[in-house]
Amino acid sequence: MLVRLRTQMNGLLQRNLSGESMDYRQILALFFPILIDQAFIIGLNLVNTAMISSSGVAAVSAVNMVDSLNIFLINVFVAVATGGTVVVAQYKGSGNALMVSRASAATVTSVAMIALGIALLIIGLHQPVLNLLFGSASPEVLESARIYLIGSSTSFIGIAVVQAVCGALRGIGKTRASLALSLIMNLLYVLLNIVFVTLLNMGVMGMTLAVNIARFAGAACALYYLFRVDATLHIRLRDLFHFPISMLRKIMFIGLPFAAEQMFFNGGKLLTQVFIVSLGTYAIATNAIGSSLAAVFQIPASALSLTIVTVVGQCIGRGNIADARKFIRSFLWLGAFSLALMGLILMPLYRPLVGLFNPPPEIVNDLFVVLLINTLVQVPLWSVSFILPSALRAAGDSKFTSITSMLTMWLFRVILGYIMGIVLGYGILGVWLAMNCEWGVRGAIFLWRFRGKKWYAHKLI
Repeated sequence: MLVRLRTQMNGLLQRNLSGESMDYRQILALFFPILIDQAFIIGLNLVNTAMISSSGVAAVSAVNMVDSLNIFLINVFVAVATGGTVVVAQYKGSGNALMVSRASAATVTSVAMIALGIALLIIGLHQPVLNLLFGSASPEVLESARIYLIGSSTSFIGIAVVQAVCGALRGIGKTRASLALSLIMNLLYVLLNIVFVTLLNMGVMGMTLAVNIARFAGAACALYYLFRVDATLHIRLRDLFHFPISMLRKIMFIGLPFAAEQMFFNGGKLLTQVFIVSLGTYAIATNAIGSSLAAVFQIPASALSLTIVTVVGQCIGRGNIADARKFIRSFLWLGAFSLALMGLILMPLYRPLVGLFNPPPEIVNDLFVVLLINTLVQVPLWSVSFILPSALRAAGDSKFTSITSMLTMWLFRVILGYIMGIVLGYGILGVWLAMNCEWGVRGAIFLWRFRGKKWYAHKLI
């Protein structure tokens, strides 16, 4: 029985996840380290949110508000790192080892410089930024937000280096090394939070110290790996101070449109957060806990979204469009299946999961309704809205995916979210329903693009 089941499973994997460019064993070897990485990152964020919840509703609200801004800022240089992943993957697929090395070094340099510039800007303008975005919050929440905003901004260059190195390693298929670096940074972050927040009761200040120590330690380990451990990229310290304009142009061709998309996309989410702030502290807490739990449901699908960048990038580098199309279709079905499976496993565990956050009793029922609707809607819509654009971007179709994401974000999630949440009075539920509508519209446009030929017509390398 087991032998027959194993044979059937191998046959299924062979049909759907094997081609001329790579087979299912290579894809699974890429996917599982990324899956573990995503599970740790999201799980540890869940634990961190739960720990800071012990410091009160004001603390968790402040951390959530600032993290909304941090995600907006960090995703700018993560987007450039993704550009590096695409370029590295395509050079890897073409078999050009020298250009793989140069693209990796250029990725680390460009991402670190962008992160430094963003950090200096935010630290210098922290008070106007807080007043503009969260001015209606209580004084207690605003003071905690100020401490966390300045403190977390100083850690940007640390996480930027880690993201850039991990992006380059994913591009060449070294997802285990990427996983190890990510785990070092995130496990250290949680351990330090246990010490500073739980044991020493330092609250937001403790979380700020933890994030800085963890991210800079992670950056040090990432650079040590590049210079002393890695045997394939052959990067030297002086390579990071060399600025090859042609290589940077290739990285920015993918990275800048994606960075602009992330700015507009997360800017829209940030504006939505402003709507939520106006609904009160309980609404902020509902959104914070709901977002944390929704991310847990999306762990396998998020891992697929990262994996497909390397898979499609290497297929395009080899010039094999048929394999790219086949793998994209398979990943979309896998994404929908994983979301359905996670919903079936986790929704019955809602009470113990939400209990981790010590939520006020008043929000527990509203939070369940929001999470249940989101869980049902994401099964058909999330993959085409997030996995598919990652694949198109890996083929070089960055401008179309970015423009589409920006337009649908602002027309549906922001404007419709304001109408449904504030004008029509549906509150948090209205804001989340608008987000679900945006997934559907965006996914339909990306499916239309995928059926054509323009998405793989770009010549990146």
